Amino acid sequence: MSLTAHHTRIRAIQNAIRDQETVDGWLFYDFRGSDPLAYRVLLLDPSQHITRRWYYWIPRTGEPVKLLHRIEPHVLDELPGSSHLYVSWEQQRVALDSLLRGRRRIAMQYSPLNAVPYLSRVDAGTIELVRSFGVDVVTSADLVQRFEAVWTEEQLESHRYAVTTLRRIVDEAFTHVASCLTHQRPLTEYGLQQFILSRIHATGMTTSSAPIAAVDAHSADPHYSPGESASSPITRDSLVLIDLWAKRTAPGSVYGDITWTGYTGQQVPPKHRVVFEHVRQGRDGALSFIQAQLATGRFPFGWEVDDVCRGKIGEAGYGEFFIHRTGHSIGEEVHGNGANIDNLETHDGRQILPHTCFSIEPGIYLPGEFGIRSEIDVYVTDQEAIVHGLPLQTEIVSLL
Repeated sequence: MSLTAHHTRIRAIQNAIRDQETVDGWLFYDFRGSDPLAYRVLLLDPSQHITRRWYYWIPRTGEPVKLLHRIEPHVLDELPGSSHLYVSWEQQRVALDSLLRGRRRIAMQYSPLNAVPYLSRVDAGTIELVRSFGVDVVTSADLVQRFEAVWTEEQLESHRYAVTTLRRIVDEAFTHVASCLTHQRPLTEYGLQQFILSRIHATGMTTSSAPIAAVDAHSADPHYSPGESASSPITRDSLVLIDLWAKRTAPGSVYGDITWTGYTGQQVPPKHRVVFEHVRQGRDGALSFIQAQLATGRFPFGWEVDDVCRGKIGEAGYGEFFIHRTGHSIGEEVHGNGANIDNLETHDGRQILPHTCFSIEPGIYLPGEFGIRSEIDVYVTDQEAIVHGLPLQTEIVSLL
């Protein structure tokens, strides 16, 4: 990474800090890779061999400051700013106290009450140490989102490719299931999973883990993963749920992540259709809420969207069977570091930002029977909420 790129990034960070009216600056801290977000936001190489604590202070205005151990004085050489060295723990504390003197509120990778665990990278002891200098530590959640979750045009294009390709693989997977059943060729959940995985790789994409392929009662387990030796056969008159995620292999590419359901019979049972319809209403209600908010110039918070979706399913009498958040941020990692659509597992108070992406994937899971999930990816511009990889699923697909 060039010095120019790092200087440009620091200027962008300072602009973002100034947008946070009451924050005096952003303090980065790491010990042996404890904060991977720091490396990504600061454009540092995470593979460096670093064994001592370092701090990097970026004020609203003025020159950044590095606090480094004397045996590792060069670990932040790529970044602009003056350097201060310490050896003993007493020297570290004195130097940190001097660095933060006069500051009132600073941002760190900290989440009050661990509300957003993706952000909780700084240990409690270090937070206590900083606060002992009379400084109020606030969360850097929205700052991190600016640099972790906002996409470039190139990333948006990589997402379009990923989700469009995954949508095609869904059709190929369902065709494969129908062909196996029609020609009486054995097929298990694991076999379907491996078929989908092979198609992902054949299209030049990669994935963090194998896709989900679940039949009947297994589909009621949201994170079910079939094993090679303990995998159910796919037979006629069964519900088949597939959840697949992948991205291009080029650096900087971002994920697509979608879920579809099919039925290996000509007539989808009434209860399956009813449950799917409630899931669809929750999904589309959440999307419509976001679109309506954006039309007024307002960007909603992650928890608000979850409430809308969860409310629809609760009204239908299935609230207790919707056991996970409505959606997650999507980026270079399939579960990214932007706002999640969540007021269940966490209260995500982050505002959805322009040029970010997240899933909407409500599900109803009936133990011992079946589960239905429908997942779409929503990309937010300055004025719109866009779903790529159309068409949306509007009913369970009859595979025979």
